[in-house]
Amino acid sequence: MANYTAADIKALREKTGAGMLDVKKALDEAQGDQDKALEIIRVKGLKGVAKREGRTVAEGLIAAEVTSDGDGETGVMVEVNSETDFVAKNQTFIDFANSVLAAAVSSKAADVDTLLGAEADGQTVQAKVDNVAATIGEKIAVRRVARVSGEKVSVYLHRTARDLPPSVGVLVATDAAGAEVARDVAMHIAAFSPRYLSRDDVPADVVENERRIAEETSRNEGKPEAALPKIVEGRMNGFYKENCLLDQAFAKDPKKSVGKVVEEAGGTVLGFVRFRVGA
Repeated sequence: MANYTAADIKALREKTGAGMLDVKKALDEAQGDQDKALEIIRVKGLKGVAKREGRTVAEGLIAAEVTSDGDGETGVMVEVNSETDFVAKNQTFIDFANSVLAAAVSSKAADVDTLLGAEADGQTVQAKVDNVAATIGEKIAVRRVARVSGEKVSVYLHRTARDLPPSVGVLVATDAAGAEVARDVAMHIAAFSPRYLSRDDVPADVVENERRIAEETSRNEGKPEAALPKIVEGRMNGFYKENCLLDQAFAKDPKKSVGKVVEEAGGTVLGFVRFRVGA
């Protein structure tokens, strides 16, 4: 029987994020040698990379950082995915995600392809993805990266479970005055998922389609033809209040819109981005 203990199994699982059966098999093969077992896990993991390509990666974490950028600030956020939440909370995976974020910040990558080709700890991010996937034994993916700039950028990361890393992340760019309420706005965005900043940011084809649906729905309900323009405008206002940040009812004071709260602070929201793992 191999010379290892339950503590050895736990230590190797925490180091690699691999499943218990895989760890036990590796320790058996390595006759209890932790370093050799780690190597066995990595080698077997590399062989299994192709087999994992079709697997779903719906777990993971959101990481973000704000840095000075000229006279203002830039926030960078990444989503890094795994197959299971067990891996998502593993320190090896968390350290890897932080290295991906650092590479995104230093390379100024604005898309995933550029980020995967960026340098991270002496190798490309893609090479790190492959190595971590081999060690952990799951498919790993860098799903997206975003950058937001302004006089001030605030970040909010939300954990949906206490024992898991953040799965929702928000960056909000404002002018200096807007920074006073930016964190509250970021928390609002995390909860209410606006799609656009303002009415002006809704694409013309989306507006046209929503207006068409509102008009057809009103006609099917038998509304008077003469009243249609007013009814359609009312329904469009409802669409804007649901989907545009500045039109949404503010989470902390629903009697005011987010736009009104920011205006009362004397500030302006310049942009935002929201990530939710797997969404």
